[in-house]
Amino acid sequence: MKRMLFNATQAEELRVAIVDGQKLVDLDIESAAKEQRKSNIYKAVITRVEPSLEAAFVDYGADRHGFLPFKEIARSYLGGNGDQGKVRPQDVLKEGHELIVQVEKDERGNKGAALTTYISLAGRYLVLMPNNPRGGGVSRRVEGDERAELREVMDQLEVPSGMSLIARTAAIGRTAEELQWDLNYLLQLWSAIDGAAHAQAGAFLIYQEGSLVIRAIRDYFQPDIGEILVDTDDIFEQAQQFMAHVMPQNVNRVKRYADDVPLFSRFQIEHQIESAYSRQVTLPSGGAIVIDHTEALVSVDVNSGRSTKGADIEETALRTNIEAADEVARQLRLRDLGGLLVIDFIDMESSRNQREVENRLRDGLRHDRARVQMGKISRFGLLELSRQRLRPALAETSYIPCPRCNGTGHIRSTESSALHILRILEEEAMKDNTGAVHCQVPVDVATFLLNEKRVDIAHIELRHKVNLVIVPNRHLETPHHEIIRLRHDQLNQEESPLASYEMVEKPDQASYTDELLEDSKKPARAEAAVRSIAPPQAPMPAPVADVPVAAPAQAAAASGGLLGWVKRLFGGTEPAPAPAEETPARKPRTRDSQREERGSRGDSRRGRNNRNRRGENRDRDASRDNASPADERRARDERNDSNADGRNSGNRRGRNRRSNRAEETQDAAATSPAQNAALETTSAVAVAATAASEADESTTGASGRRRGRRGRNRQNGDTPDNTTAQDAADTPASSDAVQGDTPDDNDTASETRSTRSRRR
Repeated sequence: MKRMLFNATQAEELRVAIVDGQKLVDLDIESAAKEQRKSNIYKAVITRVEPSLEAAFVDYGADRHGFLPFKEIARSYLGGNGDQGKVRPQDVLKEGHELIVQVEKDERGNKGAALTTYISLAGRYLVLMPNNPRGGGVSRRVEGDERAELREVMDQLEVPSGMSLIARTAAIGRTAEELQWDLNYLLQLWSAIDGAAHAQAGAFLIYQEGSLVIRAIRDYFQPDIGEILVDTDDIFEQAQQFMAHVMPQNVNRVKRYADDVPLFSRFQIEHQIESAYSRQVTLPSGGAIVIDHTEALVSVDVNSGRSTKGADIEETALRTNIEAADEVARQLRLRDLGGLLVIDFIDMESSRNQREVENRLRDGLRHDRARVQMGKISRFGLLELSRQRLRPALAETSYIPCPRCNGTGHIRSTESSALHILRILEEEAMKDNTGAVHCQVPVDVATFLLNEKRVDIAHIELRHKVNLVIVPNRHLETPHHEIIRLRHDQLNQEESPLASYEMVEKPDQASYTDELLEDSKKPARAEAAVRSIAPPQAPMPAPVADVPVAAPAQAAAASGGLLGWVKRLFGGTEPAPAPAEETPARKPRTRDSQREERGSRGDSRRGRNNRNRRGENRDRDASRDNASPADERRARDERNDSNADGRNSGNRRGRNRRSNRAEETQDAAATSPAQNAALETTSAVAVAATAASEADESTTGASGRRRGRRGRNRQNGDTPDNTTAQDAADTPASSDAVQGDTPDDNDTASETRSTRSRRR
């Protein structure tokens, strides 16, 4: 069973993990020290327009200005100058113009945040784009019949002009009422954002994306997640409140974890999380993958290592590459690696094996929320892919550049650093008017220079008439050093020069603790003008209720005979008869229904030799809700007459079969989803009774071969259907209705089509 785990025992870090059993599937970490601005909405002011870049730099309240491409400017800001492609940026954008922007990409390294004016507000089921009428559609991950059904449901929504919607994968199987509820909440949120933007001038934060708790439940929660475990009270309350507003039928899945064993240790995923920080990840067969980050891309190297289980080198390479494909797809999700990635697989000669590895990687990436574009393995054994960056990578939020190597991962050796410093000393000594050169170096470098390179230093002093002073500084580490050149006039101004050991100074480079102190002195984070708006109560799925019984006499009649015996066998004891309740009258026959009647007559002629009553029983059960008590009594009288004079009974069944189905389709819209679920279960009971009814059917088979005037009169609608409502009342609720995924009209129509195909 899949679970969603929230670990918030440390105030500085909130972790969310998706586990399947004891296997880590997805991971998201939010650090209090690293502010994430993605999806935040700001009021921005244009500070500079760059025509060469076709973009503008804007001040949106952060320390570094944001980058706004001209193609991300909405038409509403163009001032009615026509098409965007015909407008020059310097003619439209001026310094001081105010815009409503949204952060599309966070700051990374030396790059500022990427901004856009096309706002998108994400809800549980929909994404609203309030100023982009040309957008909208269905998520790329929704395919096949589900995509067509979702489009039909979205056509029923009331979308204001100038806006568009995108249906998320969570909208699959949802009703138009639930989607409209989500849309109304997003419209209310956009109205508050637009109002706050016009109420204040300058650059400021308008709306901040929800906390990790809300984002995780909104984006990661799926019906297959059995429970949500939270180990702190405040996060538990947030999750429970959000779930109660958005998905009240699943609020019981949010549970408080109160065990003494830490939550992540309980499911044995701490060591799996540590593998996401490691450069090398071991494979089950003994191989390994090595992940390295560069400025341009992320490289993944696959090594066979100790993998020697294959019969030959080709089989060993195939097995290692397949394991690497699975692990690479998993590490991409855990580390959230975005941008360009290059995977260096072990060389394989067979093209069939290469296609197998590609398919394995494609299957692993299918569960990824990010958009992934994947190529094929080239003749050099490389596979290129591009992955959407959903959030800052794990390394960006958890790592800092090494103060010694500046993030390169390598430093120069002692000998190389000493020779490099010696060359710089000679260059400084060769300059005009140089009186002395003072050099502070690490202790090991100074030891090498003063001993192994003592003669070279003496030659430089004699050749250039310059005094070289080398000071070992214990505060410096390779490759750091400091060189100061003094002129003759500076030497003459010094009354009493310092001794060499007194020249030792601490470096000016800021340490990590100094950075933390600077961060603590920074002003508090700006508060959003629009706080999170509590959505209205989500529409609850229709409760599964017993269908009202037509009359007590009919209930007694239905409980007797063969059908009653089958219901007692599957349903246990029978409930007490309910009081009679009026049912809505049937819709009048239209020209279309009459046309379907005439078509059903032809079908009855073709299928009059079919003695299977399964379709008839289903149609009779589905129409029992619409029969009145008077119709029921008249139906029993005519059924007794037809049993006594059974000449045309078979033909009557064939004719009424299609008309009943047409009337059932017309009445399906008025039937609640819970009643549809009960009717489907009742049909299953009728199917179970078919085998026992075949013996009775064989006695009336001969009478079904002839047609009579009496059967035609009943076909024209003089005789009502033989129905009762007791079957639906005796049937237990289906599991779908209990879980809240109530069937809709499309489900009823598909059930009718499947019944027709089985009868044929």
